[in-house]
Amino acid sequence: MSTVASSKDAIAQAKTRMEKAVEDFRKDLASVRTGRANVALLDHVRVDYHGTPMPINQLGTLNVPDPMTIVIAPWDPSAVTAIDRAIRISDLGLNPTNDGKVLRVPIPPLTEDRRKDLVKHIHRVLENHRTAVRNIRRDLKEAIEKLEKDKKISEDERKRSLDELEKLTHSETKKIEDLSATKEKEVMEIR
Repeated sequence: MSTVASSKDAIAQAKTRMEKAVEDFRKDLASVRTGRANVALLDHVRVDYHGTPMPINQLGTLNVPDPMTIVIAPWDPSAVTAIDRAIRISDLGLNPTNDGKVLRVPIPPLTEDRRKDLVKHIHRVLENHRTAVRNIRRDLKEAIEKLEKDKKISEDERKRSLDELEKLTHSETKKIEDLSATKEKEVMEIR
């Protein structure tokens, strides 16, 4: 953590770091399967392409022609089998079909047990990000208290800054919880 010169710097730094935590949570949720096709589902799958692990979206074009299928059109036709293998060994439970040029990844409907497992996963990720936000709050609270101890800010300014930090923490935590609730609803929705 960089040093904090004033209480305004501390609040600005807290806001930036907490917004990054929220954005990271948003990205993590995008890769959780919901029973509906979404190219973000494949973001974490790495393909061994000529000895280098690469994300699928750097090997071809991905699109969603209908809500239950992802189509991958690799730029290099020799990558089709490597992409197929990478998707099969991932923990997504998907079985692509390929015609030698294009891969079609059907998204099967989720079972009730799989839905519950995904909700548990969402809750774990939610708790990790809540903890990250709380750790940011703790770090900056300590920095603000150190400023007061070093006589760089007054006691009133410390109290104001800590109140503002608390409001910011609640606001960012609420954003994370709202995102989680929305994703949980999507996962549990039966189509």
